Amino acid sequence: MLPPSFPARRRPGRTILQPGGAGWGRGTPPRSSRARAPPPAGVHAACRLRRRLTCRRLVLEDGSVWHGKAFGYTGTTVGEVVFNTSLTGYQEILTDPSYKGQFVVFTYPHIGNDMESSKAHLGGVIVRDLSIKVSNYRSNITLDEYLKQHKVMGIAGVDTRAITRRLRVDGCLNGVICTDASISDEDLVAQTKAWTIVGKDLIKEVTCSEPYEWQDPTGEEWEFAPEAKAAGGKKLKVVAYDYGIKLNILRRLTSFGCSVTVVPADYPADKVLAMDPDGVFFSNGPGDPSAVPYAVENAKQILGKKPVFGICMGHQVLGQAFGGKTFKLKFGHHGGNHPLRHTPTGRIEISAQNHNFAVDPATLPPEVEISLINLNDGTCAGMVHPGLKAMTVQSHPEASPGPHDSDVAFSQVHAGMHAWVPSCMASQPASCGALLVHVVSTLRSLPPP
Repeated sequence: MLPPSFPARRRPGRTILQPGGAGWGRGTPPRSSRARAPPPAGVHAACRLRRRLTCRRLVLEDGSVWHGKAFGYTGTTVGEVVFNTSLTGYQEILTDPSYKGQFVVFTYPHIGNDMESSKAHLGGVIVRDLSIKVSNYRSNITLDEYLKQHKVMGIAGVDTRAITRRLRVDGCLNGVICTDASISDEDLVAQTKAWTIVGKDLIKEVTCSEPYEWQDPTGEEWEFAPEAKAAGGKKLKVVAYDYGIKLNILRRLTSFGCSVTVVPADYPADKVLAMDPDGVFFSNGPGDPSAVPYAVENAKQILGKKPVFGICMGHQVLGQAFGGKTFKLKFGHHGGNHPLRHTPTGRIEISAQNHNFAVDPATLPPEVEISLINLNDGTCAGMVHPGLKAMTVQSHPEASPGPHDSDVAFSQVHAGMHAWVPSCMASQPASCGALLVHVVSTLRSLPPP
């Protein structure tokens, strides 16, 4: 019971009068007689979307069945279920080619109120709450409509926290998203058990078909790195292998003074060397790195002849080219908050990551230096091979989405290519390798941008 002197309490849209407050005893007009404001623009369309959503099932290979509302494309599709902990950037996640063959569980609950390649590549979208209204001023299409255009299935209204806990305990699970009520749960479970991402070459499904030139840097309003703003003079020529390359990687390379030629994943190494580049880049990509021996062979032919840099799948391809092996992680690294330690300097940086496989450091030759370690599980997150003029990172320094701590990797690559000029390599190759290690350590010891 509120005290008699308790003042009036206001809520949006109405006034509640409490005992002792102004107007007590006079009452308020009945609800039916009060003027009602018209609903905000878009509410009717949002309500129609709610009614239009049909039932959909997510069935995991452990036999669990999750019922929710359908959005996006309809049908039945199978893939590996992973979770992503990023709070923002779902548009970039949808269009990241590294998610080919996977369903992404977004741990952030509210998705869709607002790209990294020309299309959506992931196999399915799993969310807790699908926004019924598009509110971002730059948006011109709903998530539901976008996924329909790109034939990607989505399911909303499921307990994403429970699914994430299951994946963390049991590891990655295959799953099926289905709108066909005539297919039994048992048949869908059988489909998940008959499918695997291990041993699958998904790179060939996302790579370009012909070489092309890239010239667009990061937009001036988005540029944050002083080194990129100061980049000028002669451009360094870089050939980039497209294993599913993200556009922001190309933008960052260009911003740091590189002229980039992108080539297909299976482009012969001799043709790359014939272009006489200042460096060769090996990009991110989806699938099992041990299933792409042609990429490893190309890397072996280029190592030692040109400076090389690898990100994500490129890191794993170069790890195999060094003589190492890769293995599958329990539930992978997917998110924008993974801590790394730079081993020579002790510098800590927060990174964006998206991969299900890792390089086994125990299988690498002693010449390879582990430059970065993931502090969550101790896995190898970066390598430097001074003798072969090579540097790799497992994370995504282009940060799409994610923090900018690791953007320094592009500064390292740019400085490393300048360090390995042909005259230096011809006269003092050992000192040039030492110079790269010095460059990497110096840049990593600098504070984050």
